[in-house]
Amino acid sequence: MTQVRKIYSIRSYLAMKALKTFEERLEYLMLEGNVGFETFGFDRYINQGFYNSSEWKSLRNEIIVRDNGCDLATEGYEINGPIYIHHMNPIDKNDIIESSDYLLNPDFLVCCSKSTHNMIHYGFKKDIDFYHSHERKVGDTTLWKNHI
Repeated sequence: MTQVRKIYSIRSYLAMKALKTFEERLEYLMLEGNVGFETFGFDRYINQGFYNSSEWKSLRNEIIVRDNGCDLATEGYEINGPIYIHHMNPIDKNDIIESSDYLLNPDFLVCCSKSTHNMIHYGFKKDIDFYHSHERKVGDTTLWKNHI
C-alpha cells in the first residue's frame, strides 16, 4: 500500500531554492529521524534495479550538472566525495512499481553529501541548532557528531 502524501508535506526543489542559506534548505528537507514508513526491507532488489537503470543514471547526471555538484544546490558547498541524489519526498517500492511522479521528476530531487543525506533522514531539530551555532569549515562534512 502506497503511503498517502499530504499536500502540505510535499517538498520541492523550486521551494527549496527560494531559501537562501544551506541551513534553511537543510531544515526544510529534514525528516526528523523518521522516514515515516518502511521503504524496501526484503524488496530491496526493486530499489537496486531502479538505481542501476540507465534512466536513473542519466537523470542523476542531469541533477548533478543542474546543482553544480553543490550540497543542497547551495553555491560554495561543493561536494568533495560521493554525490547522493536525494528524493525530497521519501519513496517506497510502490513508487517504483507504479512509476510515480516522485521517482524521476527533477523538482523532487537534489544533490547532497552523505553527511547531509544522513542529517536529512536521521537528524533532529537539536542537531540543526548545534549546526547553526558552529562555524562551518572547508572539509567539514560531519554535521552532528561529537556534540552530544
